[in-house]
Amino acid sequence: MLLAYLETADRLDLEGWLGVDWVKLPTDLQTVWLDIALACALRTGQERPLERVLEQTSFIRDIAKQNNDPLSGTLRIGVIYTIAPYLLPQLVPTLINTVPQMPLVLQENFTVKLIELLRAGELDAAIMALPFNQQGLMVQPVYDEPFMVALPRHHAWANRKNINSEELKSETMLLLGAGHCFRDQVLEVCPEMSRFSTGGSGIAKTFEGSSLETIRHMVASGIGITVLPQASVPTTNTSQDMLNYIPFEAPVPSRRVVIAWRKSYTRRAAVEAVRQAILACKLQGVQMLPDAALEEE
Repeated sequence: MLLAYLETADRLDLEGWLGVDWVKLPTDLQTVWLDIALACALRTGQERPLERVLEQTSFIRDIAKQNNDPLSGTLRIGVIYTIAPYLLPQLVPTLINTVPQMPLVLQENFTVKLIELLRAGELDAAIMALPFNQQGLMVQPVYDEPFMVALPRHHAWANRKNINSEELKSETMLLLGAGHCFRDQVLEVCPEMSRFSTGGSGIAKTFEGSSLETIRHMVASGIGITVLPQASVPTTNTSQDMLNYIPFEAPVPSRRVVIAWRKSYTRRAAVEAVRQAILACKLQGVQMLPDAALEEE
């Protein structure tokens, strides 16, 4: 009864306050308004809670403006740890130039956490790598990124043209710790690495690091070798570099990087602006996918 009252009585006041027609608001924005109005009414006991709602929900004004201009207003983007340090230095300046009216709130995290925040509405979009649970999300590929082997400069393989993934099982490997999707991706595309143990057959020994940069320093110290995504590899090697980077033999292991957002998210143009900005980045060795189709479950 109260919901029906709010839907008819307060929407006229809402139209005047927001400067938009109620019928032109997307269903999810109408639902947000009605949910907040109902919650305020139940808490305050007011039959007509409009004034209370206006005091506590000024952000609705921004939501409505963003709906009228999806490229206006803050965009909250999540990025996984193994992509952010290498993509953001190019992505952020590009977005500043192309959509200066759309400031970014950026968050680095694990894939599982970013998906949780997406579904809870605490993020607007996330840049991640497949595979992950896509239920309730729209997903569009952005680029494919090959992997490379990183070696100490005096390693026996340092001057090789390429390396077969099967050869890794004889080496001391450095991997990211549990929770990093890149660890799982490396184990998936290099099956020999998944058989490691501390005292059995397969990889002789494995060490873990908290970030790719930490692992890179460990490799330089001579403790072992690792696998890195192409975008993290320096564009040139100098005599002062402590590492050599060697490509894999074909078929080259890789990961597919995508941008994901909720199916109910209305600022589709903002997501596309981010995708186009990523496509404009000059990431070494990656294959951009400008014509990739949307994926949804």
